Amino acid sequence: MLIDEADHNSESLVSPEGSHFDRKWWVLLAVGLGTFMAAMDGSVVNTILPVISRSFNTNIATIEWVVVVYLLVLSGLMLSFGRLGDLRGHRNVYVIGFTFFLVSSALCGLAPSISWLIGFRAFQAVGGAMLAANSPAILTKNFPSTQRGQALGMQATMTYLGLTVGPALGGWLADQFGWRSVFYINLPVAATAIIISLVFIPQDKPGRVTEKFDPLGAGLFISGLTALLVGLNQGHTLGWTSPLILGLLFVGFILLGVFVFVEGRIKFPILDLSLFTKSRIFTGATASALLNYICIYSIIFLMPFYLISGRNLNPSQAGLLLSSQPIIMAVVAPISGTVSDRTGTRWPSVFGMLILAVGIFMLSRLDESTTLPQIALALGVVGSGTGIFISPNNSALMGSAPRHRQGIAAGILATSRNTGMALGIGISGAIFTTSLARLGASSSGAMFTAIHYSFLFIIPFALLGALTSAMRVDHSK
Repeated sequence: MLIDEADHNSESLVSPEGSHFDRKWWVLLAVGLGTFMAAMDGSVVNTILPVISRSFNTNIATIEWVVVVYLLVLSGLMLSFGRLGDLRGHRNVYVIGFTFFLVSSALCGLAPSISWLIGFRAFQAVGGAMLAANSPAILTKNFPSTQRGQALGMQATMTYLGLTVGPALGGWLADQFGWRSVFYINLPVAATAIIISLVFIPQDKPGRVTEKFDPLGAGLFISGLTALLVGLNQGHTLGWTSPLILGLLFVGFILLGVFVFVEGRIKFPILDLSLFTKSRIFTGATASALLNYICIYSIIFLMPFYLISGRNLNPSQAGLLLSSQPIIMAVVAPISGTVSDRTGTRWPSVFGMLILAVGIFMLSRLDESTTLPQIALALGVVGSGTGIFISPNNSALMGSAPRHRQGIAAGILATSRNTGMALGIGISGAIFTTSLARLGASSSGAMFTAIHYSFLFIIPFALLGALTSAMRVDHSK
């Protein structure tokens, strides 16, 4: 760990003895607060989508963009900010990200229309990308390899605590003060995290100062991924054979193909393709993360509509029920991470994805007569599977990347996560809205049949994730 003189001075604020030990846990707290804030914000917004939709009198296809635009910008900028962290220091980019997130959260709460809200969410995603692309690298650099899974597991716990607090708190705030208030809860968390980050996260020095940023690669990736995800997201609205959708998909694939071609031939790429070609672990873990988040965000998107629109629960009740999933995840993730430090990462990842598939099947059986404890049980099974999977998989991905490529590896991890989120919303939204249209949105039971079809369609993604986890070679065991 590289620590300058100022950082040694700040270490003395912790304790005179064992300062290194104490400091790394403060680093974990600083990173955990960012993780908690981003997760809480995401879960709050997803929970109150039906409320925002009614407030602005918009349809499902439009309200999706409150979430989708965030994920599009987030996904497009991950590699850039991960690489920038390698070149300019991960702490610097991380703290700037907090500042962006704080300001944009306030703007979201002030949005006068759905269009302004979508625009401010895009601004918020810039800060979110800075945080997400650098936090795993900060943890990996400040914890020894024997505690990497434990540290990443604790970070996952903070994620799930945010997911736990978000729905219940967001639902209560929306009931009591209106949906705008949910964005203001980020402000004190962000302010506190900025202070802790500046004091306790070591000022890391760039490992290879002669390397340069790759603006061409960044532009190609952002443009290609945006075109592809917009095409996938809007296909069910405009029609999969419409010229606009076909054009977006074509342009997206071409630009991403050119991106890969360019990255394989320049000296300082934003995406180091050797991470994939030299490491089967890295490739498998990336694919598994993508598939996992397709599943998770399909659930996160669909369940509020089932609970609020289908079962007529208020936002507070729905938020409290949705908390059962992240509570289980928060308990299981650090245990799974610690176990994987001792036993290897491969089989916990496989086992977790198989349990996730079982949980999604249980959700596909939901209807108008399903009891609330049964819903909580199904969400708990989903939480168990994801909690078991996420820490070992993240540890495998970050541990298989060399130290001077930690920022790129973290960016790839975050990109796969957020691309999976965007695809999950796009895929589940397409199945859900298409099913509602064909069944007749006003017909009895249409909502529950559409939910049934949507979840059944997602199950193969979880099974494929188990397969990609099983195919990678785990050198630790």
